[in-house]
Amino acid sequence: MAQILIIEDEDILREIIKEILTAENYQIFEAENGKQGLEIAFVNLPDLIICDVMMPEIDGYGVLAQLRQNKSTTTTPFIFLTAKASKSDQRQGMNLGADDYLTKPFTRKELLSSVSTRLGKKKAFEEESQICLETLRNNLTRSLPHELRTPLNGIMGSADLLRQYADSMDREEIKELGEMIKNSGQRLYNLIQKFLIYSKLEITAKNPQQLEKLLKGEINNLEVSITKIAVEIAETYHRSNDLILNINNFKIQVSENWLIIIIKELVENAFKYSSAGTKVIISNQISENNCILLISNHGRGMTVEQIKNIGAYMQFGREIYEQQGAGLGLSICKRLAELYGGELNINSIPDEKTIVMVSLPITH
Repeated sequence: MAQILIIEDEDILREIIKEILTAENYQIFEAENGKQGLEIAFVNLPDLIICDVMMPEIDGYGVLAQLRQNKSTTTTPFIFLTAKASKSDQRQGMNLGADDYLTKPFTRKELLSSVSTRLGKKKAFEEESQICLETLRNNLTRSLPHELRTPLNGIMGSADLLRQYADSMDREEIKELGEMIKNSGQRLYNLIQKFLIYSKLEITAKNPQQLEKLLKGEINNLEVSITKIAVEIAETYHRSNDLILNINNFKIQVSENWLIIIIKELVENAFKYSSAGTKVIISNQISENNCILLISNHGRGMTVEQIKNIGAYMQFGREIYEQQGAGLGLSICKRLAELYGGELNINSIPDEKTIVMVSLPITH
């Protein structure tokens, strides 16, 4: 049974709304002013709130603003009741996060239709969120233990071989095992670093002051910064001739540390998932107040569904390909772009071409 809170200072109107909704088997809470309404909302966490605009003490806009600032009620569906519904009034309410307006006088049909629509959207949102949560949990359960265990097994197995047979091994064999331990350790270190970065971004995003401090920075020579990272990665993959750079030197309002993470992750993916002899192209352009970075390659690519489901611990095609990393890399890049007010988009044709576009703010 859905719970609905009615905040209305007119006793007669509040009683009429209550009777209509009670007849439809909704559980009703009542409040005669904004202050009382907020107290009831924070204690009972109703599924929907219907609130008058003009009220003593705290008006409807004040009620909505406080609800949206509280994490427990930030997404609670909210319907305004108002004797006037000018465009400016509606815009003010929508900017605060209102879901609908009912203009007095309204009919029983209009009230029930608005309530049903908002509760239906809330249910759909909750179901989608639950699916995402289950997907995350499944991927976490399936992928992360494997990702941690694989490099650990490499380290422990190689170390055990050294322990047992070091006296009978020649120098090259010992060197080879040492290299295997180093590579496995680096893989484990990279995974842990990505997990810590992703967690840090998600935690800091909830604190505006910490977030502003975390993201503060500026890059004055974008061409030099990107070129250095890209060339190093191309050399690592022994594909220097495959790299094409076409970078314009814009100034962007991004910390160099975060830019390095974005470029490194996207360029490494471009080389990792494409074949030697095919080109990896990095370019940029200006669009309004943003610098658009484009990284393209002719490789494995991604389906529309895979692009849609980019998220922490997502791994695509593990049954077919052996992927290293817990799928956190793209999630980190996407989250960073969003925190800077930009976005990350991917256009891809599987087994043909992939273009990753990241928008970041330019310096004025």
